[in-house]
Amino acid sequence: MKTYSMKASEVDKKWYVVDATDLVLGRLASILAKYLRGKHKPTFTPHMDCGDYIVVVNAEKIRLTGNKLKDKKFYWHTGYPGGIKERSMKQLLEGKYPERVVFKAVERMITRGPLGRQQMGALKIYAGPDHPHEAQAPQPLDVASMNPKNKRSDS
Repeated sequence: MKTYSMKASEVDKKWYVVDATDLVLGRLASILAKYLRGKHKPTFTPHMDCGDYIVVVNAEKIRLTGNKLKDKKFYWHTGYPGGIKERSMKQLLEGKYPERVVFKAVERMITRGPLGRQQMGALKIYAGPDHPHEAQAPQPLDVASMNPKNKRSDS
């Protein structure tokens, strides 16, 4: 039996919309990464962009387990002496761009390189409930029903 390798002309990309309200960040990110890479399809080919388009709405309403909201810190350096900066996850979610939290979580699960950057282009994230992709008729992807642990309503 030979291994099937998909051709660029055979790629069929679908559009999905995910409501991130009360979903756990890491679990959501791993599912989104799987769909962006195309690993949920039986025709998955590692060197091709055979994943689907994902639209995430309500990114500002995601949940984190444990004390990650106040304990998880993100560090960066300005390049100047003593220029290390930090922000907590709570500050990022309450800031101007809360959708970046979801973007970075998914980006760190996608392979690095030109193919990974192309696959990340298929991810559209919006902080609120509205998105401009109605013309593509995205199908709802119910991440909460895949596993009871995917959704947290407390906290």
